[in-house]
Amino acid sequence: MKPATKIVFLLLIVISIAQLLRPMFQVEIIAAGFHIPFWMSIFGFIVPLVLAILLRRENINDN
Repeated sequence: MKPATKIVFLLLIVISIAQLLRPMFQVEIIAAGFHIPFWMSIFGFIVPLVLAILLRRENINDN
């Protein structure tokens, strides 16, 4: 895996874990006066995780 690919993979994993921890620690997020509900963290967890998995699988198949 190339260095840039590793960085992106790790960044996606960190983002996914952070979104998973948000509801656990009850972190409130307000953007432009709009309260972001906790259920939206489900998408914030799943989407980066799936992208990281796909990126990893793509690079394993290339080697």
